[in-house]
Amino acid sequence: MKTIEVKVFGKVQGVWFRASAKEQADKKGLSGYVMNLPDGSVNAIVSGQTEALDELLEWFQRGSSEARVSEVKVRELPYEPFDGFEIRR
Repeated sequence: MKTIEVKVFGKVQGVWFRASAKEQADKKGLSGYVMNLPDGSVNAIVSGQTEALDELLEWFQRGSSEARVSEVKVRELPYEPFDGFEIRR
């Protein structure tokens, strides 16, 4: 189990990115949260099995159908368990 922080840049706000990320995380049994940032990017903190995290990272490279992802930055954090996956405002 591990925890990662993902910051996604591009056209990622107002395109159902957070809702789609939650759907993907729920399908993969991951926990954590996703939120919009003031600079127009999206930030996610996600915990779970390495394989499931890798699959979610692949999805982050594409994003929701209306998103246009230009860059994804990832860093590993100390493991932190969460109770489910939520969209933060």
